[in-house]
Amino acid sequence: MFNGAFEAIDVDTGGAIIHCVHGGKGPPLLLLHGYPQTHMIWHEVAPVLAEAFHVICPDLRGYGDSSKPAGEADHANYSKRAMAQDMAELMIHFGYERFAVAGHDRGARVTHRLALDYPERVRAACVMDIAPTLHMFDHTDQAFATGYYHWFFLIQPDGLPEHMIGLDPDYYLGEKLKRWSAPGATFSPRAVAEYSRCFGDPAAIHASCEDYRAAAGIDLEHDRADRLRKLACPLLVLWGNQGFVHRTYDLLAVWRDYAEDVRGFALESGHFLPEETPQTVINALRDFFTAESK
Repeated sequence: MFNGAFEAIDVDTGGAIIHCVHGGKGPPLLLLHGYPQTHMIWHEVAPVLAEAFHVICPDLRGYGDSSKPAGEADHANYSKRAMAQDMAELMIHFGYERFAVAGHDRGARVTHRLALDYPERVRAACVMDIAPTLHMFDHTDQAFATGYYHWFFLIQPDGLPEHMIGLDPDYYLGEKLKRWSAPGATFSPRAVAEYSRCFGDPAAIHASCEDYRAAAGIDLEHDRADRLRKLACPLLVLWGNQGFVHRTYDLLAVWRDYAEDVRGFALESGHFLPEETPQTVINALRDFFTAESK
């Protein structure tokens, strides 16, 4: 679904084999997907941005066609720190010491950690439809536990969520897309078929659970250790005005407690901004990253 200007490659980052597609010319722009998807979420956004940027769209470790190592006892190999290191090494592969990055959902959490761990390398960043992980856990209430029940389901031990999701992964995937998007939202059948192909792999189901187990454990340790250190790079925050985070958080105020330079706005969308309102995402990212590359 990416045009012929995009090339697919696999890169060994030392901790994982990262599958990605890349194309275009210009300043480097890394685009990171979320749960339960793959790089395919950028299929409408990336080809247009490639007119002005070298766009790199990987599958995070554990997702898509990237490698899916078995989880460790402390889930550290699915920490956002480990995933961020993958992305830092990926960009070195392409020859980039400094780059811009935008992430949606889980990819936005990797973006947050990437900008914390590699402040000298991230020129500017965008996070889509999230509040910081630590803030969300520290402000858990019934509304959060209801709306984000999967945060607490996926962290259960002993293979429980893996088994239950694995009984009908297509149903689970379809429910996620439907429940988190705005009423009437549609997704490309080809994109959904690709999500289904990848998510149906038992190793992918396990890996995605490990991602959330890390978020509820070792990621919080890392986030608390860095709580007094704000992101130094310019940060664009985008979110859907028909989603949970819009109803629950004053996102700009929250992010200003975690970053020095924050701007952003809500889009006419549910959770899946790059697919529900691709042109608005294109415009926002192009304007922001073009201005910050000067």
